Amino acid sequence: MTVNTTAGLKEKKNEIALAGGQKRIDTQHQSGKLTARERLDLLFDEGSFVELDVFVTHRCNNFGMDEKHTPGDGVVTGYGQIGGRTVFAYAQDFTVLGGSLGEYHAGKIVKIQQMALENGAPIIGLNDSGGARIQEGVAALSGYGKIFYNNTISSGVIPQISVIMGPCAGGAVYSPAITDFIFMVEGTSRMFITGPDVIKTATGEEITSEALGGAKTHNKTSGVAHFMGKTDQEVLEQVKELLTYLPSNNTEKPPFDLSDHGDVHRLIPELNDIVPEDSSKAYDVYSVIKLLADEAQYFDVMEKYARNIVTCYIRIAGEVVGVIANQPKVAAGCLDINASDKAARFIRRCDAFNTPILVLEDVPGFLPGSNQEAGGIIRHGAKLLYAFSEATVPKVTIILRKAYGGAYIAMCNKELGADLVYAWPTAQIAVMGATGAANIVFKKEISAAADPEAKRIEKIREYEELFGTPERAAELGYVEDIIEPAETRRRLISAYKMLADKDKSLPWKKHGNIPL
Repeated sequence: MTVNTTAGLKEKKNEIALAGGQKRIDTQHQSGKLTARERLDLLFDEGSFVELDVFVTHRCNNFGMDEKHTPGDGVVTGYGQIGGRTVFAYAQDFTVLGGSLGEYHAGKIVKIQQMALENGAPIIGLNDSGGARIQEGVAALSGYGKIFYNNTISSGVIPQISVIMGPCAGGAVYSPAITDFIFMVEGTSRMFITGPDVIKTATGEEITSEALGGAKTHNKTSGVAHFMGKTDQEVLEQVKELLTYLPSNNTEKPPFDLSDHGDVHRLIPELNDIVPEDSSKAYDVYSVIKLLADEAQYFDVMEKYARNIVTCYIRIAGEVVGVIANQPKVAAGCLDINASDKAARFIRRCDAFNTPILVLEDVPGFLPGSNQEAGGIIRHGAKLLYAFSEATVPKVTIILRKAYGGAYIAMCNKELGADLVYAWPTAQIAVMGATGAANIVFKKEISAAADPEAKRIEKIREYEELFGTPERAAELGYVEDIIEPAETRRRLISAYKMLADKDKSLPWKKHGNIPL
């Protein structure tokens, strides 16, 4: 069909839109997956998506490829509006050669990456591909290299979001890994370097694709992915919600919510009773986050992974804020390898995209144990120190309860660059807990006492009186003020308003050397 008439053009475009044909579209639907164009229609504001490079196809003549029909070369690329803001996107089309990536397929993605970067707009990749197109050999591998390079150059400049909506294997997984956020669909998306068959051949291990690289594996165990949903539709709605917390690029601030948030000076009495008087008892830090946030709304990032620390977005009086909070309900809120990695990545993302940071601190220390030491807790914990120190966005720390030892520093104390540090009356700022400290500091006195146990209890109380309250830290200027928990939200509103025009730059350097 030629396109030298309007009718011919329409027919040709209808043929391209049918992609791999109705039979393959039906198979896609039967497997619980939408097609590339259906996904883009759901993602973008109605009627706003503009497809580019519509007529591109492959040019490979190897292994019978000259006889294959590849509309769009297996990927749909273009731009449109999401929530009224310009966003670029590509969606791999599994109905065309399994969405495999060839030279021109990659070229389309590279072009849209460059357009997004040049126009300062987010880019979203909808991944559903069998991987490199074997028939095109090194040309396909070259295409991946160009995509990875663009991912890296765009990092920290524009938000990059990857949505895994089918297979994503081999070298293909590294583009999502470089991007800012990864979404997965339960039951239909997979990510792995080598599949189950190769693993069985190489090692003898038998494992299913779902167990190896499914959404639950990467959201709960590996930490590769950040979000998951039950269907394509649910995940695409999550993507749209995430965008409401992100600026279009690193020269802008996140979108401000202009709606009425009530009396910004109001007290929140419920906060006064959240932290138990008994410091050994746990509580849910989400109860604090919801009371501080506008409309009690928060958007969790990596909710299922390293649950001893919470990383989420909230709004405070309309302004987007990134929250890093110890979770006393899980491992007493200790910092460990995974929590350090999770928080450090989130901090750097906030800093890259001009998002103020709020730290809610209740940390008894770094998790002890030979497994943590062998796994490199020193190196991983250092990432957290590095990320906080390097971040130049407004940083406010609220010490809710425990703030012990190196973990107290790692959760952004004054010396790590916190602009303001406030403490609740329940705060305990010390090198370690009272019991451990008394056993070390007063070891000789306890041993020499007629009743060592009574002396030990006495010395624990003595230590608690000195460090069991935040008063000493306030006297030394390590915290700005000891505040009633009920006034925390209005203090935060005031703080972020004061810090709105903060202008801090770091010494010139090519880049730092974060302890990866």
